Amino acid sequence: MRLKIVAGNWKMNTTYNEGISLAENVLEQTGNIASGKELIFAAPFIHLKALAEIAAKHNNIKVAAQNCFYETKGAFTGEVSPAMLKSVGCSYVIVGHSERRNLFNETEEIILKKTLAALYENLKVIYCCGEPLNIRESNKHKEYVAEQLNGSILKLSETQIKNIVIAYEPIWAIGTGKTASAEQAQEIHAFIRSAVKAKFGAAIAADITILYGGSVNAANAKELFNQPDVDGGLVGGASLKAEEFAAIANAI
Repeated sequence: MRLKIVAGNWKMNTTYNEGISLAENVLEQTGNIASGKELIFAAPFIHLKALAEIAAKHNNIKVAAQNCFYETKGAFTGEVSPAMLKSVGCSYVIVGHSERRNLFNETEEIILKKTLAALYENLKVIYCCGEPLNIRESNKHKEYVAEQLNGSILKLSETQIKNIVIAYEPIWAIGTGKTASAEQAQEIHAFIRSAVKAKFGAAIAADITILYGGSVNAANAKELFNQPDVDGGLVGGASLKAEEFAAIANAI
């Protein structure tokens, strides 16, 4: 049975004290996370070590970085390596988020290099993909997502792909209040799983976790997560509100 996950991507929000308080408040409202499920805090770099120490006191709580660089060390001012993330207790790193693609011009080549670097350090990768509004409206979203997958994680080995979590994030639904319907989410998630199956076989496809990301909230989480190919969510704005995020976590 594949892992169910709710991951909160805080983006560039919260001071140190605010972040620790937020995580503690969420955990007070979720209790123990059952086996087969994980709750992940994807926090700014300044929080990661402290959050990892908090997570270690709870069942199935993990910490993710929101980004990494693809080199181990060197003269790369301002960058953080996967080895550094591993050293402070991270279990995951997000790679290929649409904001990294759009604001920082990250290509599939760069995203693949980051993925490989993270996997080398035994970090699991939350790989993001998804289409902008004009692609969705032209009904070419499947071709667009397939191109993303083919340029990156479908180039991995069978061993490597087992340490990937895929997050489908329709760019038109991020921070807009718009959400893909449960049927739309299921359709594209099933398509992504079929692409994994075509490359790696039915067993790996059945086991890979695919998250939905795009204005997930407490009101729509249950319906989205009940879809057969939606295995949880990558949550943005709602993850900054303890009560709301706890309710989403409790919906998996």
